[in-house]
Amino acid sequence: MTEKNNATTIKLTHPIKRGDKEYFEISVIKPTVPALKGLKMLDVMQSDVTALTVLLPRITQPMLHKNDFDTMEISDFVELVGAAIGFLAPSSETTETETNPS
Repeated sequence: MTEKNNATTIKLTHPIKRGDKEYFEISVIKPTVPALKGLKMLDVMQSDVTALTVLLPRITQPMLHKNDFDTMEISDFVELVGAAIGFLAPSSETTETETNPS
């Protein structure tokens, strides 16, 4: 896993195959409010699979397709979900800065 401020790249254990192309890495981009439209935050934060199969195509590069989830390894799905949810959780740095301004 490679992290940048607004994206995390996940190396897949099993590549996603689309025709002649194979994808070995997927970047999860920090979600924006429009990416969350129509979803319940509670469902996303509780790792509801249905909610996450709606969210992930909106925030991945290359964009995941709904049928990619049918053949995806569970471990790869868990990594992608962890990256997406990680962007939504408050970081300890942000929390410390807000409670202890210098």
